[in-house]
Amino acid sequence: MLELLFLLLPVAAGYGWVMGRNSVRQAQRQSSSILSKHYFKGLNFLLSDQPDKAVDTLIKMIDVNTANVETHISMGNFFRHRGELDRAIKIHQNLVGKEGIESKQKEDALYELGRDYALAGFLERAENTFIQLLGSEKHFLAAQQQLFGIYQTTKEWDRAIELAENMMENHGDSDELCQRIAHFYCEHAQVYLKLNDSQQAEKDLQKAIMSDEHTVRPWLMLAEMAIQKQDYSSANDYLKQVPLRDVSWFSEAVPLLEKCAEGQGSTETLRSLLDEYSGQCATAYLAKVKLIAEQESISAATEFLLEQLNGSPTMRGFHTLLGLYIRDPHAKNTEQSLMMLQKLVEEQMQQRPKYRCGGCGFSGRRIHWLCPSCKSWGLMKPIKGLDGE
Repeated sequence: MLELLFLLLPVAAGYGWVMGRNSVRQAQRQSSSILSKHYFKGLNFLLSDQPDKAVDTLIKMIDVNTANVETHISMGNFFRHRGELDRAIKIHQNLVGKEGIESKQKEDALYELGRDYALAGFLERAENTFIQLLGSEKHFLAAQQQLFGIYQTTKEWDRAIELAENMMENHGDSDELCQRIAHFYCEHAQVYLKLNDSQQAEKDLQKAIMSDEHTVRPWLMLAEMAIQKQDYSSANDYLKQVPLRDVSWFSEAVPLLEKCAEGQGSTETLRSLLDEYSGQCATAYLAKVKLIAEQESISAATEFLLEQLNGSPTMRGFHTLLGLYIRDPHAKNTEQSLMMLQKLVEEQMQQRPKYRCGGCGFSGRRIHWLCPSCKSWGLMKPIKGLDGE
């Protein structure tokens, strides 16, 4: 009898192994069957325009299988793009709170949840969410950009500056970041100016200058502050920096330079800068035309203006030229000047578009019955008004 038991032991072990294996397979098939059932049920709800039930079904699927987290993140994004933010938040919140999900997947869900909150206007929740991602290797840059957007919306310049400085300290600076932080300091200075605290505003503007060597905004603001204090010498010094940083902004410095000249009773600095940069922008050479007309003669101003218009014609230049002719109708070479003016106006007209699409605003000199931009028929029509019919 004992020998028989020893002979049956291998048989019992083999039977147990087979039954155990069949049990595992059965459980897998059952799990797969449940997953497929929930998946197709959720898809049916979605196609039947029952998104609430679809969301509930998809959440049940996560309880069964967490290997498809990315699919659910995409589904939440789909609802967000449709404007159904409550459903998007529900899906992403459920993923963030799930146990057993990989940390990287949870960070992905957390980032999308922050975007849901921001778009829904829950800025405090969005801020807290993105702050959690500042330690994420994958999402820290995107989270910082989102936080910048929130702080700019809420005008929390202190927090924006702190965030930018932390980025520079931990990840180094860049042209874009330097430019951004300079504007943050300028916005912060504006707050102090409204509070009549010019001393603190000036400190912020100096920090803006230190943050970005190419910035022109703090120099213009410092000049305006100096003009208000009637410190025209300092204002001139500030304004001299503008074309050195970015000559395209010299047009904004010219009116302030004119105020300084008027306040000082001297056009020496103004004339010197206009001589140097009058070829860079219309505002500069028109200011020089005004000086020539006042200090020399209208005919000399007209001659200089015609020379400038030959090189860079502008509508403002034409307007000023006509004003000079009205002031001095007996000027020499008027006929020749008018012929040149006619030619310049003709060239200017040839550069203007003749047709514009009423749908998307696309414009051009050739008529397109099918708009090249929005692909609509019959919306391109002749432009009306000053530049058209």
